Amino acid sequence: MTALPPQSGLIDSALGLSAPALRLRAQRLEVIASNIANAATPGYKARDLDADAALRSAQAGGFAAQIDAARLQYRAPLLPSLDGNTVEMATEQAAFAENAMRYRASLEFLGARVNSIMAALKGGE
Repeated sequence: MTALPPQSGLIDSALGLSAPALRLRAQRLEVIASNIANAATPGYKARDLDADAALRSAQAGGFAAQIDAARLQYRAPLLPSLDGNTVEMATEQAAFAENAMRYRASLEFLGARVNSIMAALKGGE
């Protein structure tokens, strides 16, 4: 891994966890969408990643390294199916809706943060 230029450290500290949170929420949306797309695939194992745990870990120390360490985990089914598929549509739909809401909130927060940085750079014009 190559060292980042010093400016990226300033940007990372100015944006805080907003940008990594957005990236992590987008990754989780992809995982959940994949689960939904494979709901009828025999033997498919539903997966998820714990975005909240990854963000807490990143907040405790080290942004990108902790976010990238978020691992996919298999979801334990509430009612196992006969064909071995562990996707439960109600669970996936609820997780997708919740994560989409959090994605949108992260996007709005990041936008507000960028706007305030731009205002500060312009000197309050």
